[in-house]
Amino acid sequence: MNQALAGYLRHLSLEKNSSELTVKSYREDLTQSINFLRGHTALANLSPKQVTTRHVRAFIAWLTEQNYSRATIARRIASLRSLYRYLQRQQKVDRDPTDGLKGPKLDQNLPHFLSQEDIDNLLNAPQGETLMCLRDRAILETLYSAGLRVSELVALNQEYLDFNDGTAVVRGKGKKERIALLGPQALKAVEAYLQERKLQKSVKIKENPAIFLNKNGTRLTTRSVGRLLEKYIKLAGMDSRTTPHTLRHTFATHLLDAGADIRGVQELLGHSSLGTTQIYTHVTTTRLKESYQKAHPRA
Repeated sequence: MNQALAGYLRHLSLEKNSSELTVKSYREDLTQSINFLRGHTALANLSPKQVTTRHVRAFIAWLTEQNYSRATIARRIASLRSLYRYLQRQQKVDRDPTDGLKGPKLDQNLPHFLSQEDIDNLLNAPQGETLMCLRDRAILETLYSAGLRVSELVALNQEYLDFNDGTAVVRGKGKKERIALLGPQALKAVEAYLQERKLQKSVKIKENPAIFLNKNGTRLTTRSVGRLLEKYIKLAGMDSRTTPHTLRHTFATHLLDAGADIRGVQELLGHSSLGTTQIYTHVTTTRLKESYQKAHPRA
């Protein structure tokens, strides 16, 4: 099993271009699964062919007894299924012990998003003309305007941004490239920040190719963006559930509310599956129902 796992993780990293975080998640999920299966079968040298559906069912029962969440159990099953599909393609196994197994039904949690008033308050929270204030304003504007993941934001280099077209080349999950769109306000905020950067004495700050830097002149981290957002959330007196990803949810919800085509929103978000984007249609439908129930005399 160890050899099968190592081969699968190499496949994820080298052939599928999965991120380090994705590979790490699969490694942790599958290591736990394999350790349980070894203990349950009492086979130290357990091979992939020896695992049966009964063994996998026992693993699911154990996870349930240990009070793992339904989402975690579903992910463990999906990880095992993915491993065995890889092994089948490699002709290392004849059957998949996860065939016919269904994960627990998951609750559909609608994403938290901001109202137009809240987003305006947040974008106006960084006050001042210092380099850091200009940077923070540019970060918030870019996250909302382009619907970027934070990892995509901090990876942006100046060469990826085209001020004439209002576009940026973004490297998303699986290192897939897409074109993100930035509105006039975001472009104006980024340009103001970069202009101020050119006036700094530090060569390190002036010449770093990354767009968003910390005060030491090195590329911002996702954690740093989370911390600065927390600061402005408190300043604006907003819902503490708001995270950098909330701005991505808000971007998608506001576009669909305004009549944008769902496939266009899918492209802008960089979703490989339309099903992932459809969660936002549930958000807009829920809001429509609430408005209907409040306003319609027969509701």
